[in-house]
Amino acid sequence: MKFYISATGIKKVTISNPGVGIGKGSGGCAAAAAALAARRFSSRTLLLLLLLLAIVLPFIFVRFAFLVLESASVCDSPLDCMGLRLFRGGDTSLKIGEELTRALVEETTDHQDVNGRGTKGSLESFDDLVKEMTLKRRDIRAFASVTKKMLLQMERKVQSAKHHELVYWHLASHGIPKSLHCLSLRLTEEYSVNAMARMRLPPPESVSRLTDPSFHHIVLLTDNVLAASVVISSTVQNAVNPEKFVFHIVTDKKTYTPMHAWFAINSASSPVVEVKGLHQYDWPQEVNFKVREMLDIHRLIWRRHYQNLKDSDFSFVEGTHEQSLQALNPSCLALLNHLRIYIPKLFPDLNKIVLLDDDVVVQSDLSSLWETDLNGKVVGAVVDSWCGDNCCPGRKYKDYFNFSHPLISSNLVQEDCAWLSGMNVFDLKAWRQTNITEAYSTWLRLSVRSGLQLWQPGALPPTLLAFKGLTQSLEPSWHVAGLGSRSVKSPQEILKSASVLHFSGPAKPWLEISNPEVRSLWYRYVNSSDIFVRKCKIMN
Repeated sequence: MKFYISATGIKKVTISNPGVGIGKGSGGCAAAAAALAARRFSSRTLLLLLLLLAIVLPFIFVRFAFLVLESASVCDSPLDCMGLRLFRGGDTSLKIGEELTRALVEETTDHQDVNGRGTKGSLESFDDLVKEMTLKRRDIRAFASVTKKMLLQMERKVQSAKHHELVYWHLASHGIPKSLHCLSLRLTEEYSVNAMARMRLPPPESVSRLTDPSFHHIVLLTDNVLAASVVISSTVQNAVNPEKFVFHIVTDKKTYTPMHAWFAINSASSPVVEVKGLHQYDWPQEVNFKVREMLDIHRLIWRRHYQNLKDSDFSFVEGTHEQSLQALNPSCLALLNHLRIYIPKLFPDLNKIVLLDDDVVVQSDLSSLWETDLNGKVVGAVVDSWCGDNCCPGRKYKDYFNFSHPLISSNLVQEDCAWLSGMNVFDLKAWRQTNITEAYSTWLRLSVRSGLQLWQPGALPPTLLAFKGLTQSLEPSWHVAGLGSRSVKSPQEILKSASVLHFSGPAKPWLEISNPEVRSLWYRYVNSSDIFVRKCKIMN
């Protein structure tokens, strides 16, 4: 290209290309413009093509890689599989899902031992699973096998944790809170230094009421001072005529001193209360022998079930109930708990009583219980439930007894409801005309002969057998039980309307493991103004 500039000034510029005739004029310029436009068009097209390929090729590569991996486990021939499914993704995903499902279903637990435990070297986490699949290039069947083993192993660990949590929860009910221990020690000290704490119970002018049938007699067998005080306090506060009540407390020798001191000091706020220790009873040698035999047999039953629990690492055997943990309940071996069967001998001058457990709280007047017609039966108890048919107020017979044994299956129906203990009316006059106590001892001996396999540990199972056919059903609203369990199933309106709330179960209201939803129903009857309650920080 050449530039020609005139000497007289820049008035005209001529541009010419070599090899191109100057004489062609405007035709040469048009050809040059067309060549430049063609060059620009080809560059833009190439740029767009490269950009399109940069976007599409990664997707094609990823799709190709997935097809290669999927064809390894799904298709017989990888090349055929890729040719058929290069642009059809739905069928592949469906086949992979079906293959994975089939592998999971066909996978068995052959790699587990007879005890259900996983094999050594089993994977513990998802990271281990990823490393296993990556390093060893496992196929989909291997993935399903390893995944199922991991899930089964995790499920066993969760179930084991639940079992052990329940065991520890039961074991936590064994301890005596520091506050209750403090209360007993301070009351024992008060008994030794304060003459008022040693005064006679009841006072001489009230002794005649102890055997007067016109009064309402309530019996407690307990070694818990605080619990006994709540039972009596709640009964008196909700009674229409509290002066008509007479309370008989039977306790052991070690608790007699603090129990006597408490009710002697608080006698002004209580009606007639009698506190008597077992060491103050003068029983015939024959009765002492039967009591000792009874305790020995109950101890054998407890030891057998406890050893079974221990051998199974405190886990449930398939088909058993949580009631099997009853062997962890300290009341199984408590003397006062087993002496109920000898109530007629404990109170030979009484004809009708109401027996209350120390883990109950009374919410209404109990006077009408003494007017209840038992129709010639010995015990009045709640059998039917507030929740209707096919619902028991407590447990069924199958929860207490071994119905695989003919002695049990021939005497009881496993789906029948067991009557509730803890709040019962006893006609002692009718009891003395039966052989209930002797039948109780006979069933204990039959249990020994049958290898201690007839029932779960505790005093209630043989009692249910001894009182068979001698129970009068009471209205369900008289007694609501189960408040000492892990979860309270009774609705709030039922709890408010019940006459007696029973904290049956390990979670007693004075323990930290008790249910906070119902604990306040018990604590409102604790004498918070008492100096010993405050010093021992009972309310805390």
